[in-house]
Amino acid sequence: MKKSIAFIYGVIAYFIFLVAFLYAIGFVENFIVPKSIDTGTETSLMQAFLINTVLLSLFAIQHSVMARPEFKKWWTSIISPVIERSTYVLLSSLALFLLYWQWQPMPSIVWNIESESAVMIINGICFFGWIVVLLSTFMINHFELFGLKQIFENLKGKQSQRPTFKINYLYKIVRHPIMMGFIIAFWATPRMTMGHLLFSLTTTIYIFIAVKFLEEKDLRKYYEKEYEDYQKSVSMLFPFIGKRN
Repeated sequence: MKKSIAFIYGVIAYFIFLVAFLYAIGFVENFIVPKSIDTGTETSLMQAFLINTVLLSLFAIQHSVMARPEFKKWWTSIISPVIERSTYVLLSSLALFLLYWQWQPMPSIVWNIESESAVMIINGICFFGWIVVLLSTFMINHFELFGLKQIFENLKGKQSQRPTFKINYLYKIVRHPIMMGFIIAFWATPRMTMGHLLFSLTTTIYIFIAVKFLEEKDLRKYYEKEYEDYQKSVSMLFPFIGKRN
């Protein structure tokens, strides 16, 4: 019974993530969704800046703190390790929904490209970034990354194995292609508003800090020399930039 409940919980968490991910594309690109990064009731610039900064900070704190091994060790003494990843995915998705809901538009234009050809090219680059994000999750283990592998193995009574270190496809070019894809998607826009700029700049700074000073530290500790050698041979976020000497 517990295994079935954990499985249903993990599946629900995964589908909530899918909705959050798809909504993110529409939110950032002002595409289809009812409320996007540049829509909603306008407030003063300072109020919008403060609210949006708090929303981004809440997501960053939740996303980073819950991913740390020390937190996981404490957290799995309270909840089952089987649903630890699903819970992380669920809470990250809910933090995103809060951001979508409460985000305040800052519509002042930073740049606006009107050439139809240029707009098509930039939009193509943007959606290429989103495709890189999605495909990169499958180049490692999409189902383990989002908690499905853990709950399925638990349902079958199998013991989860320690993840092995593999370098596949885009991971031979950059160490964090998922984050590279996000940065491309966030910045490639023909119409940049102050709100979009705040979002892109803040998330880019967060990605760099979280990857360089948190995630890479954990990976070096977990995989030891394998990851240190990987750092020396492959760039961190963009090809040819950020190798560790």
